[in-house]
Amino acid sequence: MNDNERALLLSLHPRFADSILDGTKTVEIRRQRVAVPVGTPVILYATSPVMALVGTAQVEHVQVARPAEVWATHTTRTALSRVEFDDYTDGARYASAVVLRNVEPLSQQVPLSHLRSAGDFHPPQSYRYLSMQDLRQLVTEHPMAPTLLRRIAPVSSASIAAVADVTHTQRRNRASTAAPQPVPARQHTRVRHA
Repeated sequence: MNDNERALLLSLHPRFADSILDGTKTVEIRRQRVAVPVGTPVILYATSPVMALVGTAQVEHVQVARPAEVWATHTTRTALSRVEFDDYTDGARYASAVVLRNVEPLSQQVPLSHLRSAGDFHPPQSYRYLSMQDLRQLVTEHPMAPTLLRRIAPVSSASIAAVADVTHTQRRNRASTAAPQPVPARQHTRVRHA
């Protein structure tokens, strides 16, 4: 699998997810080396109590350095106080600053319950990679599936349209079994000939 066929799923405390989505935080700090190529799509997962996919982004670049260097470079873009940063990176030889761009919130969150309905999904403690196939499987029946896949997946528009059709059909089928729908009256247009 090449780098274009996977996305980085980042687990974030809700406070930090909100800060990324509102633009006050553009750098995510991790205690370990994060080797991720520039341009990699990112899926933002907010942990408890939100427990949902909340947005998307792209990796602009990653700086791996000693914690003091990372702090000096990215202080104002981390949404962390110096005490929080020092507590988090205490004992780490290196830290990674994952710089994000093209951040977009999802208009409707994809809850953990939905992600688990598609299989045995467990959010990562820090981050993990998701193949496009796994992502499609996790979100297929959710109304945000076409939007999320369009933002993340370098796939053909036909593939996205297929997911949209499946999602629409499944919603329509559920609605039709829930209550009978009235059949609209046919309207005729009268054509005048001159």
